[in-house]
Amino acid sequence: MTSTADRIGLVVADEVATALAEGTPVVAMESTIFSNLGLPAPGNREAFDRCEAAVRAAGAVPAVTAVLDGRPRVGLAPEDVDRVLTGSSKVAERDVPVAIAQRWAEGMTTVSASVALAHAAGIEVFATGGIGGVHRGVETTGDVSADLDALASHPLVTVCAGAKAFLDLPRTLEHLEAIGVPVLGWRHDDFPAFYSRSVGLAVPHRVEDAATVAGVLRNRLREDLGVLLTVPIPEAAEIPAEQIEAKMLRALAAADDAGVRGPKVTPFVLARIEAETDGESIPANLALAENNAAVAAQVAAALLEH
Repeated sequence: MTSTADRIGLVVADEVATALAEGTPVVAMESTIFSNLGLPAPGNREAFDRCEAAVRAAGAVPAVTAVLDGRPRVGLAPEDVDRVLTGSSKVAERDVPVAIAQRWAEGMTTVSASVALAHAAGIEVFATGGIGGVHRGVETTGDVSADLDALASHPLVTVCAGAKAFLDLPRTLEHLEAIGVPVLGWRHDDFPAFYSRSVGLAVPHRVEDAATVAGVLRNRLREDLGVLLTVPIPEAAEIPAEQIEAKMLRALAAADDAGVRGPKVTPFVLARIEAETDGESIPANLALAENNAAVAAQVAAALLEH
């Protein structure tokens, strides 16, 4: 039976393939966060460098996912990095087959696409900034991120700083419960909201170490089910929820006034929040992404022992 990787012509970088074969920890990362869709230059390059360095410092190998020249990739060659940093085409899991069939020059993978490609490559840990979720006003728009379905459909540990703060976070947690995804808090009792360590919502389960996280994935009841590990942003980099809520509401209102819908909402709102905070959101973004990458590397190592 042909594997998904072979069927779609997945290109796994030599370093990543060697690490997987030799039992070295590997951490997958999305390309959207490192592109123009995630952070403006030069912040995106700094994010890339800091996240890769954090993974390597913990003894793991980074594997950034993307679609380049119509080929899905897990792990980048050095010459591919600048293409990712300047990328502006976003692909979710549903878009990957289109990007392959139409031979898109560049496709920056979101959480849903990244976990799907990482699973196809045999990687069990994925690090990102914040996941998508149920959007505010969902009762009118029906806007629920494909990230959530992907978490329930691919057996990876996704390490994040919770969900993006401008989402409907109570409904996002309810949705995760409904689809059966275990939600864990890394040495923390509250569900983090990207820039903020807490918005007053309890995380279902607190964990203290990577071995426990690995045990949760290993004991899942459904073969394809993933695990969500939420890691609060480091305290020094936090923007408290009460300081950013009004700015988020203005950004969401601006998106609505501009008729921005679907996948374009997130980059639009993040850009507006950056402007509203006079750039304060960028250091927060960098700190949480780097921290998540470091924790993910610990989990990747623990999974090799389970």
